This record gives sequence, C-alpha cells and structure tokens, in this order.
Amino acid sequence: MHFASKQPSTISKAAFPVFFALVVLAAVYSSPYAAGQTMTSGSYKIQSDSVNFGGARSSSATYTIEDTAGEVATGISSSTNYQVKAGYQQMQETYIALAPAADVAMSPAIGGITGGISNGSTGFTVTTDNPAGYTVTIKASSTPAMQSPLDTVADHSAGAANPSFGFTVPVTASAFAFTPEGTDIASTFKDDGASCNTGSGDTSFACWAGLSTAPQTIVSRTSANHPSGTLTTINFQVRSGSEHVLVAGIYVATTTITALPL
Repeated sequence: MHFASKQPSTISKAAFPVFFALVVLAAVYSSPYAAGQTMTSGSYKIQSDSVNFGGARSSSATYTIEDTAGEVATGISSSTNYQVKAGYQQMQETYIALAPAADVAMSPAIGGITGGISNGSTGFTVTTDNPAGYTVTIKASSTPAMQSPLDTVADHSAGAANPSFGFTVPVTASAFAFTPEGTDIASTFKDDGASCNTGSGDTSFACWAGLSTAPQTIVSRTSANHPSGTLTTINFQVRSGSEHVLVAGIYVATTTITALPL
C-alpha cells in the first residue's frame, strides 16, 4: 500500500502579497467661497434672509420657480479675497474637497495552508464649508472584493449598517473586513467598548464590516470643517484559518470612496 504525503507549503511574500486599490470616484466641488448662516439656533439654520415686498413659489407638473421683488443691490461682487452673490434668489454654493486615499500593500503575506492575518490601512481627508456637513461612502468593484485569478477571500458577513465589534474566522474559512477610525465616522461604527452602533467611542481595530458593491456609509458629519478638514483612517484585514487553503497568488481588492455634501 502506498501513501502519498502532502507537504505543508506556505506562500511567500513575493508570491502572495495582498494589495488594495482605493480609487476616488467623486469629490463634489462647487465653489471655493465659504458659506455661512444669517440666523441659527439649536434646531434650525437660516442660510439667507431677504428684504423685499413680494415673491412666492410657483409650480406645475413640469417646473418649480421661486421669484422675489424689491431686492436692491443684487448681483455678484468680488475682490481678490471674497465673492458675494447678493439677492435672495442667488444660488447657495458650497465647497468640498477630498484628499484621496493611497493604495495599500497589506502585510505580512500569509501562508496558503498555515493561514494567518494580514493588515493594511490608508487615510483620506475631507474638507467642506457646507453648514449641513458631508458623507463618505465606500463600495467594492466586485463580489467578493478580495480576489486573485484563481481564488477569492470572502467578505466579512457583517455590513456597515451593523458591524461586528470583533473580527474572527473559523479555522476552515477566510474573510476580508474593514473598519474606519476618526472623529467623523458614522454612528454605526461607534461603540461603547463592547458593542457597535451604540455609544460614542471609537475603539481601535473594532467594529468591522465587509465590503459590498453597494455604497456603504462610513463617515457622516453635520457641520462644516473648513479650512482644516477631517482625517479618516480605514483599516483593512484579511484572516485565513489554519485549516483553510488559499491558492498562491496576488489578491487584489478595488474600492471606491465617494464624498458628498449633505
């Protein structure tokens, strides 16, 4: 009787580095001039006021129009330092800028049979003068997100709407997850030290979610942060169990980060 033994093999860093390409899809940009409010309270903001003697909103099945009468000194005035659009019906513009995230080469390479953990992180900064703030979403270009020509790594089962505080995998499985960190992270990624989507904490390397081809909100802010902006860091992690086999190769996940004003 002949027994053929299978020798354990590992995947070297040259053979199995795990790369991420984080691509900025959209950064909405309107105007470099800061917005403000004429009146505010804890429950409302009035963007502009007007002194006039008439005006109303009119609409039909195909249009909506607002008009005003009695405005004086309307129009655009500017200098090297400012621009003023005077008049009630002048369009309110906001500024938003996204300093994009860099691509990530995760490390260390993990053994195709022995398993292990590979980590990576990147960051991006959003700056806006929009009084209502902004949101940032992330989405993957494929399902599952992490793939090689011969094999895939499953997306973590928890989504951004209900992340898991910890991130583990069975010994017979592998998975890929992410977690954002920063002052503007969405409430679902905040925690009370034990659970996500509750409390106001931001425990490091906690509240993990899997990528999806549908946009998932990772950042949400309800006020302006111009001119300093806010940095958000995204941590990524691949886990492969000790009894799970990953085919040797380069695994790539491509994601899109989108920032939009509220």
